[in-house]
Amino acid sequence: MSTTHSLTVLKLGGSLITHKDQRETVDWNSLDRACATIGTFLGDLPDEHRLIIVHGGGSFGHHNAAEHGVSSTEGSTDARALTAIHHAMGELNGAVLGGLHDHGIDALPVRPLSVAAQDGPLQFPTASVEAMLDEGFVPVTHGDVVVDDRKGGTILSGDDIVVSLARTLGADRVGLCSTVPGVLDDDDAVISQVDTYDDVASVLGGSDATDVTGGMAHKVRQLLALDAAAAIFALDDLSQFLEHGTAGTVISGHDEERSH
Repeated sequence: MSTTHSLTVLKLGGSLITHKDQRETVDWNSLDRACATIGTFLGDLPDEHRLIIVHGGGSFGHHNAAEHGVSSTEGSTDARALTAIHHAMGELNGAVLGGLHDHGIDALPVRPLSVAAQDGPLQFPTASVEAMLDEGFVPVTHGDVVVDDRKGGTILSGDDIVVSLARTLGADRVGLCSTVPGVLDDDDAVISQVDTYDDVASVLGGSDATDVTGGMAHKVRQLLALDAAAAIFALDDLSQFLEHGTAGTVISGHDEERSH
């Protein structure tokens, strides 16, 4: 891909676009707001800017995965179970694509089960994604089931996909749009910048809703491993992130301790 094009990888969190405590229920209001904001941003951009959207599983992926005992570490060889999880994610992906199309965004789906594999390090070929970007499309991918060496099928999180695509394609910036305004301290105030995981280790806990992919701690650890600028923010700050590249909590680059 040409280095003259800037690239943003944006994740729409599963808890943002679904009611995560209600099985397979889209939060249509939040999804529409996000799609409208993205549509306005892309409409104002020169052709040199490119966008990849990744979305989480929310109440579609996580409930089905938990029901079948599948997580990022626990696999299954039951093809019907894996297909059920993949099908649920396809339903949510269709809803996201529909919302984007409604706001004039030329979005196309990328289904991870068909292209990715977990063989030690994640293998996520990007030829189709790059071809879509070259043709002016917005690739939209998501957390999914993935075939995992010696485990059958496991869950590949949207966060892992964000990091893989950002690193492979040389993203200029990465954003995770969530239901929270950033990483919060003990007083629920947004921590404006994180340089190392030790900065926030004492305040990070697990997700309150069903989550088979690791919660906020996993997000921060993954983003610290990137060289690209990254941010975690709420829907109200999506426009600010798209326009300026910073919002909420800024994850400030490569955590050297985690790279060893």
